[in-house]
Amino acid sequence: MDEALLRSLTPSVLAILVRRGADFAAAEDAVQEALVEAVRVWPSEPPRDPKGWLVTVAWRRFLDATRADAARRRREDLVDEEPAPGPAPAVDDTLQLYFLCAHPSLTPSSAVALTLRAVGGLTTRQIAQAYLVPEATMAQRISRAKRTVSGVQFDRPGDVATVLRVLYLVFNEGYSGDVDLAAEAIRLTRQLAATIDHPEVAGLLALMLLHHARRATRTAADGSLVPLAEQDRIRWDTASIAEGVEILQAALARDRLGEFQAQAAVAALHADAPTTEETDWVQIVDWYDELARLTDSPVVRLNRAVAVGEADGPRAGLAALAALNDSLPRHAAVAAYLHERDGDLTTAARLYAEAAQKAPNLAERDYLTRQAARLNTGRGR
Repeated sequence: MDEALLRSLTPSVLAILVRRGADFAAAEDAVQEALVEAVRVWPSEPPRDPKGWLVTVAWRRFLDATRADAARRRREDLVDEEPAPGPAPAVDDTLQLYFLCAHPSLTPSSAVALTLRAVGGLTTRQIAQAYLVPEATMAQRISRAKRTVSGVQFDRPGDVATVLRVLYLVFNEGYSGDVDLAAEAIRLTRQLAATIDHPEVAGLLALMLLHHARRATRTAADGSLVPLAEQDRIRWDTASIAEGVEILQAALARDRLGEFQAQAAVAALHADAPTTEETDWVQIVDWYDELARLTDSPVVRLNRAVAVGEADGPRAGLAALAALNDSLPRHAAVAAYLHERDGDLTTAARLYAEAAQKAPNLAERDYLTRQAARLNTGRGR
């Protein structure tokens, strides 16, 4: 059973049903039933036209549900208009599905879940496992999201920036359960890049590839966090880095700079450096300046302070940090690092311990706790 083929066909089949007049929620249910039937039938009776087979079965499932639902009499006219079985239309409505799933009326978590279900073809169980929530909870979230977008016109222009933000959220979830969400986000972004010619789509794909190339070195065998400076660069995925850089260069050449292109440029400079010491920190600071101009994000300015500390020395980094609110996530961790670089080990140890208490996950908390212990032990000798 070719699961990858099923998942790749899911968005176009769903889009065809919606374009024929099915509301999104009913169409999505029908497509899921068709996928289940395909898993049962295809191993012994593979169809000559897989997409056409799925469209036919899904449409019939939709009509069956329509006939059984007396409250939806408006749809009965569709029963007499069932198209004859045959090749599915070549039109690709995947982009409209992206826009629909990233509708501004949805919360980010609902938009992500709906995108994974409708465009990614994942089951509710797989999505629930990935987000470490009960399957019933995820089912309710997806059902609410489907109801929300059911009345939205399918051909309504969408916001590419919102779609990219949803894909970025998927990527940042990384891996949990039996679904690799980082790899899934890359797959979906490739699909989007094939559908729309947009430099920021290319920028996001490049960013994902460049970050994903370092994935195997981010944690040690015991699960502990390995910071960038200590990662084994020989183990980085050079093929992904080369592809990411090539995609980024083509996007930057179009001179329509956006947030994801600038982030990818920073990632490319890290990937290009043989060691931390040989990193072009001056150019990274320049790219963070561009990012700050584009986003006005305090998190960008926090990362910029680290880069300034590497390019111009820890005191310059601390001066840049002083302009930021100390309630920012990871502010204490950055301050600890810069104070350690500046030789103030007492302050650094205290800030590492403070940062550990505020860490967003266990791996980061353990790492920061070890840094505080290392400095305290060294000063106690």
